[in-house]
Amino acid sequence: MTRLSPPMRRRTPIALALLGAFSLPGAFAQQATQPAAAATSTPPPATSAAGVSAPGTLREVQVQGDQDKSGFGANAGSLNRLPADLRDAPQSITVINQAVMQSQGATSLSSALRNVPGLTIGGAEGSQIGTNINLNGFSARTDIFLDGARDRAQYYRDTFALDSVEVLMGPSSMLFGRGSTGGVINQVSKKPSLTPAGEVSLSASTTGLVRSTFDINRPLSDTSAFRIAAMGQQGDASTRDQSKLKDFGLDASVKFGINTPTQVTLSALVQHNRDMPDYGVSPLNGRPAKVGRDTAYGFDDDRTISDIQAFSAVVLHKLTPDTSIRNQTQYNDVTTDARETAPQSIGTLSAKGVFTPFSTGTTAVPAAAFSTLPLESLWVRQQSHDRTIHDKSLFNLTELNTKFETGSIKHSLLAGLELGRDTYSNQAYYRNGTCAGVALNPVGGTSGYASCTPLLAPFQGNSPSTAPSLPGNLATASATTVAGYVNDTIELNPQFKLVGGVRQDHYRASIQNSISSATTLAAESQTVDFTSVRAGAIWQPTPAQSYYVSYSTSFNPSLEQLVATTGSTQPLPPQKNKSYELGGKWDLNDGNLSLSAAAFRITQTNARSQNSDGTYSATGTVRVDGARAGIAGRVTDKLQLFGAYTHLDATIIDGIAPGTLGKTPGNTPKDTASLWATYAITPEWEIGGGATYSAKRFVNNTDLVQVGGYTRFDAMLAYHQPKYDIRLNLFNLSNHRYYDALIQSDGGRAVPGSGRAATVTLTYRL
Repeated sequence: MTRLSPPMRRRTPIALALLGAFSLPGAFAQQATQPAAAATSTPPPATSAAGVSAPGTLREVQVQGDQDKSGFGANAGSLNRLPADLRDAPQSITVINQAVMQSQGATSLSSALRNVPGLTIGGAEGSQIGTNINLNGFSARTDIFLDGARDRAQYYRDTFALDSVEVLMGPSSMLFGRGSTGGVINQVSKKPSLTPAGEVSLSASTTGLVRSTFDINRPLSDTSAFRIAAMGQQGDASTRDQSKLKDFGLDASVKFGINTPTQVTLSALVQHNRDMPDYGVSPLNGRPAKVGRDTAYGFDDDRTISDIQAFSAVVLHKLTPDTSIRNQTQYNDVTTDARETAPQSIGTLSAKGVFTPFSTGTTAVPAAAFSTLPLESLWVRQQSHDRTIHDKSLFNLTELNTKFETGSIKHSLLAGLELGRDTYSNQAYYRNGTCAGVALNPVGGTSGYASCTPLLAPFQGNSPSTAPSLPGNLATASATTVAGYVNDTIELNPQFKLVGGVRQDHYRASIQNSISSATTLAAESQTVDFTSVRAGAIWQPTPAQSYYVSYSTSFNPSLEQLVATTGSTQPLPPQKNKSYELGGKWDLNDGNLSLSAAAFRITQTNARSQNSDGTYSATGTVRVDGARAGIAGRVTDKLQLFGAYTHLDATIIDGIAPGTLGKTPGNTPKDTASLWATYAITPEWEIGGGATYSAKRFVNNTDLVQVGGYTRFDAMLAYHQPKYDIRLNLFNLSNHRYYDALIQSDGGRAVPGSGRAATVTLTYRL
């Protein structure tokens, strides 16, 4: 949620309400005429500047500097490309800090991002491995960043090493380069400080998952410190079958020159994941097949093994009190070895063992399988999705921040240079098998149909020996990025500011395939030169309120993900995106509570989608008109809220494939909302709870398959002591059946969410 920096003086009440869509937040703000009472007992325990809980007076709020470390209000902006005071950014920004994640028991990036309405989980174009996100109706798989550096590899991201997660809404290529149609997700890692602190936690879930984390921060001298965070977990991630995981990770960082003109931060993240993929269930009669919620169609020896290595070096030098230069080098190396089996289609099995699918479908134009036969008589064809992926990236960013005046006008200038290199290889494998002894694949085919199984009672066991793993296509790719950008925030007077920026990107990518076909070229290359712009105006009539209007653009090269999206003979033109946004941000309760609201329009041209022959077209236009509102922080000294609502009116206004004109883009619900609240009953006891709501969604762009809307309720009970906390988190209290991630391919699959579960966590402060 957007968090305005609390001033040192008492806030004044809002005297003016924003017209139209902002009248409600304005009215709410006008009521906040009294500052918050002195905080003597609050929900979470005191937290140190290092970001980990530290012993202290029981339940007392420790406000260090201008930030309440134990509150749900957002941290100051972490990126040099954004102002520390986020009200000076003319766009919606949601910050999910460590207090929110701990309170909710969020241990993965995906679970933390459920606090962002308008963000859904889904499969990305070309692959379904890892943390895949749709934001404001558009894929954001390659729009994930780690401390401002692109984190494009395919793996499942954990929160053990994160201090917060920042979500910037709307096209942001001027700041972040290619991508960012719907927005950007930036992971903010834990960093060392001079305040000694540490904690260790152990949790156990009713699903069988056991997890432990460790986080320690220690000074090395008056100007240096180190920090180490670690994680290990094993067991079933959810109530669904075939959801076992075994992960561990270590994040270490050291910082030199703290509180001196030159600071150097070195960090390393090493993580190993062994997870079981979940490809959900196939569609039948326009909806996910009505099978048991915990039914899965993979094999026991399916697994996704990822080894993640990320190394960073940041040098920050202050030339003068108003001028600094920052250089960041980020190297990521991720290897993923996947053996995955998906339900490819539903059909019948003849007496002779011949499987006949109701529909074969494609990614872009799936046929909604229809049948009046009893479910007991239906079978599922299982397809292998095996591959070994190696992703490497090396990026260097140099940024200059300076403040100066031209007469009575103040400037905050950012200038940057980005250099990057990505390499990628994907060795595909396939398992051609049989169904009831009858071959599922034609002679010489590489479809990878491994077996078949009853719809209602899938076979348990390993992949059949009749389906050996054989190598398929080897895809290799590389890309280079050279970009320069400049942005100026101009303060005309204390109430009015203008923001303007421009960025020039030179992006070149090439792809090679060892096996070519009508839809896979032996080689492709693409060079894109694109100019991104950003402009905004901000009005801040008082320190407690800010209103803005903005315009921004972004672009998506067709080879952005370093996988082929061929238009038969040559790469497609880049998708082009533009956004208009009008919004307001308010601070209440002496800066302890933040409200935000915005209305926006995002338009994408050259939108692409897969044709029935497997090629792609880029002739479509997608428009999303939306509005959002949110709240974060302390309502009273005992009550905290973190919530938001988003409305998306998304329409394909130029058909990107046959049957899509006028349809709603896949995985884009019209209305979504979330609310989380905690209340300190006594200094020791805290309760909390919340709800997550989503309207119905279509699985793909033809709107032939949909999943229903749902509301999920969670709860929390915590007991706090100076040296330890005990927290009970309850998930899906009503045991409601809902669908979590959506995957467009094979007619549109849907992954059911977990049933009712509970987790107990003990956290001990060192």
